[in-house]
Order: sequence, then structure tokens, then C-alpha cells
Amino acid sequence: MILASGSQLAHVLAWVVAAAYLVSALMPRLGLRAAYLVVLLAWLMHAVVLTLGMLDGSPHFGFAAALSMTAWLVGSVYAVESRSYPQLTIRRGMCVLAAVAVLLPLVFPGVALHPTASVWQPLHLGLGIASYGLFGAAVFHAYLMGRAEARMRRAAHADRDAEAEAGVPLLTLERLTFRFVTAGFVLLTATLLAGIFFGESLYRSGLGWHVDHKSVFSILSWLTFAALLFGRARYGWRGRRAVRVLYAGAGLLFLAYVGSRFVTEVLLGRLS
Repeated sequence: MILASGSQLAHVLAWVVAAAYLVSALMPRLGLRAAYLVVLLAWLMHAVVLTLGMLDGSPHFGFAAALSMTAWLVGSVYAVESRSYPQLTIRRGMCVLAAVAVLLPLVFPGVALHPTASVWQPLHLGLGIASYGLFGAAVFHAYLMGRAEARMRRAAHADRDAEAEAGVPLLTLERLTFRFVTAGFVLLTATLLAGIFFGESLYRSGLGWHVDHKSVFSILSWLTFAALLFGRARYGWRGRRAVRVLYAGAGLLFLAYVGSRFVTEVLLGRLS
């Protein structure tokens, strides 16, 4: 979650992790078992990189660190699910994205966390990034669900082929997608409530809750996910309609922190 820009060990490990992810993704001759072992090793080392950043004396945090943590969380979900559904076909794409994500903090280290910030600030950030990870997992499952549905419409008997490609039955994918949406919504709600009621004590900036780009996009994403869950429960939303609403909510949530911090840190060049 927090990656120290000055940690040489973390820098070296980040490159090793990226290389391991890419080996698993780009070497077709690598057997399935060997590929999973390489991914597992990369995932464990990725956790070490994140932990080193958290324990550093001057930790940094920004959009790149948020993406790195999100990639690790989505990878954790995949590692658990691959035990039950070994035919999931998103390993290569996920590994490429994770390789990029683990290297981004080396280029964009983010801002140094203020030393006078509350000791609860990492928990607040952790809740927010955990919700990112859960919604990221939901998006991956929604992508697989949409791909399976498209194949079912294109050819006779394609439902069997689509489900074989997706690795799990279509209804199971749908159920998993909404489980991740529900869990992410709970964590996002907790994150917003913490920011509203404890913002001043968390950041000790003299300001409580205030309206900015991050808060506006966060509330819009919360409303979108709330509408999705309500539509699912009340009107039985599913299929392409549900996926479109999920993508819209995920896009708004992405803009809430990662997007706003990218604009601030990279386009505007402000590190505060």
C-alpha cells in the first residue's frame, strides 16, 4: 500500500517481481504448474515490497502505490479462486498488469505521509484500497461474464464453449461478481464514513470533510454501486445492464483517488 521511494531493497525486489510476473505471462512453453509456482513466488515477493514500504521511516503514498496494492489484492483473489476453478483464463493478462503496477511506484513514488497524521490513517487508506481490490476483482469477473455471454450469442452450442473458456459456469461467475461488489461496497461505505466523521483527526490538517474531486467521485461511485445492488435485489438486474453499471461505478471510483492523484502528481507536478 505504501512504497518508500528511497528503499533500494524494495526497488530491486520490485524489478524481480515484475520479471517473475512477465515470465509467467509471456513464456508459452512454461507448464501450468510451473507458471503457477512462478506467480505464487511473484505474489509473495510483491507482498514483501509493499511491507518494506510500510515499515520505511518516510513512507510515501500516491496513485501508483494504490495501483500496486490493488493489483496485489486482485492477485490474492485469483490465487484463492484458482484452487476451486483452475481453468480461469485471466492469469496472463493479470500478470502483465501486475508487472506494470509493481514498477509504477519507482517512477511515481507519491507524497510523503505527514508525520503528524493520525496513527489510524494507514487503516483508513487500507480500507479504501481494499475496496479498490474487491471492485477490481468484480470487474475481472464481469469481463469474463460478458465474454461468455457474447460467445453464447454468436454460435450454436456456444454456451458450453464459453463456459469452458471462462473456466466456471456463467451463473457462478455472476454470483461471484456480485459477492465482490457487495464486499467492496461495504468497505467503500466504511471508508467514506471514516472520512466524513473522522477526517480532521485522521489527517490533522485542520479540515474535516470538504468537497473536492476525490470526495465528489467517491460519492458518485458509492451511489452507482448502491443503485446496482438495489437494482439487482429489487428488479433482478443482470447481464449486460448490470455489467455496464458496474463498469461505470468502477470508473468513477478509479477517478476518485487514482485519477485525481495522477492529475495532481503527474500532470500538475504537485506533491502535496
